[in-house]
Amino acid sequence: MASEEGKYNIKAVSVKLGIQPGTLRAWERRYQMIAPIRNEAGHRLYTEKHLEILKWLVDKVNQGFTISQAVALLEKNQMKAELTKPIEDQFSSRFDELLDALIHFDEMRAQDIINQYLSLFTTDKVVIDILGHILVKLGDLWEEGKINSAHEHYASAIIRSRIGMILHSFPVNSMLPKVVAVCTPGEWHEMGLLIFTLFLRRRGFDVIYLGPTVAENDIDAVLETANPKFLFMSCTLRENIKAAVQLAEHLSSKYPFLTIGLGGSAIDSLKQPQRNQVEPFLVGRTSEEWEEWLVEKIGGV
Repeated sequence: MASEEGKYNIKAVSVKLGIQPGTLRAWERRYQMIAPIRNEAGHRLYTEKHLEILKWLVDKVNQGFTISQAVALLEKNQMKAELTKPIEDQFSSRFDELLDALIHFDEMRAQDIINQYLSLFTTDKVVIDILGHILVKLGDLWEEGKINSAHEHYASAIIRSRIGMILHSFPVNSMLPKVVAVCTPGEWHEMGLLIFTLFLRRRGFDVIYLGPTVAENDIDAVLETANPKFLFMSCTLRENIKAAVQLAEHLSSKYPFLTIGLGGSAIDSLKQPQRNQVEPFLVGRTSEEWEEWLVEKIGGV
C-alpha cells in the first residue's frame, strides 16, 4: 500500500514538522515510537503513518507537554481518539466569542481567549485556522455592511500585534536559508503575508519581513544587501497581479539563484490560462501546500 511506503527523507520531515533532524533521531533512539524504513544506502525513509504520528507528537510538545509525556499519551491510544474528533468541534465553540470580543472593542477578553487557544492548540493551528479565519470573517462582515471600518481596523490591529509577538519568539536556525517576505508594491494588506512569515519562522527560517508599501527599487536594494535564498511576495488586489508577475519574472532573471514564491488572495483566485503563467511561482494557499512547496524547493539548498 502507498501509505506503507517510505516517501520522505529526514530532511523533508524536518521541514514539514519544524523540528531539527537531530531532535528527531534522538526521539526515535530514546522512545522508539516509530521505526523508519531504511533505503539501500541506509538512510531513513518515513511513511505517511510515521508523519502522522510525529506531527501529533510535535503538536503535543507545542502545547507544553514533554516528549516523554507525549509518547506516554500516544501509547495510551489518545492519538486515535483525538484524530477521529473533528478539529472544528475542538475550538469552534469559542470562535464566535473571540469574534464578539473583537467587534465590541474588548481587548482584554479577546487576548484572554487567544491565550486559551494557545494553551490548547499549536501555534500554527491558532494563527492559521483560528486567527486567519477570524480575519476572513471580519472582511465578510464588513463587505456585508454588518460592521464598519473601525471594527475591522481595530480587530486587525489586535491580531497583527499578537502575531508579531509570536513571530519574534521563535529561534532562527542558521542552517536554513535566509528569506525576504514583502507585499507587492502598491499593496496595503499584509495579514496573509504575516501569517505566512510566522509559518516560516515557526520552522526556523530567518525571515526579513518588509511588509507593505515597499517600492520596487527598495526590494532590489534589500536583495543586493541580504542575499537571500527565497523571496516571497503577497498580492491581494487583482489590479496588482500583472505588476506582481512582472516583478517576479524580472527578479528571477536578475537573480538566478533566488527562488521566488507568489501568494495572496489575488494570486489564489487566478483561473486558467492565467494560472499557467505564474505556475512556477505559486506557493499555494494552505499550510500543507506551503510545506510541500518548501520541501520541493529546499532540495536545491
